[in-house]
Amino acid sequence: MMEALPAALEVDEKEVDEKSPESKDLLPSQTASSLCISSRSESVWTTTSKSNWEIYRKPIIIMSVGSAILLFGVAITCMAYIMKLGKERIKILKMTGPAFLSLGLMMLVCGLVWVPIIKKKQKQRQKSMFFQSLKSFFLNR
Repeated sequence: MMEALPAALEVDEKEVDEKSPESKDLLPSQTASSLCISSRSESVWTTTSKSNWEIYRKPIIIMSVGSAILLFGVAITCMAYIMKLGKERIKILKMTGPAFLSLGLMMLVCGLVWVPIIKKKQKQRQKSMFFQSLKSFFLNR
């Protein structure tokens, strides 16, 4: 089912025939408002400020989980070398310990790198909002 297109987006068949054949395959362009609505990124137009927890929640969770996995890997690796267990169990501990170590370290580093990226985005967003307000100030005179 096709939705009814606004009159501005409807194309006359004669106009399509005059254009290249590729133009028949093109979809009608979206307006700026519909692009803004469908955008996944946060809008510049929203002025609601977020708390630090809302901003840094995901990196904090990633760092916490990564730290827990890293510590678990350290414990397993230490157990493999300290405890007197059977050869099969020691072999399993020696394989899984470093795996948890590397996974935990990777998650911890990802969270640590994510924080400066968020800070940089926040500064860019503040600059963008400043320039938007400056632009609207001069255009609304």
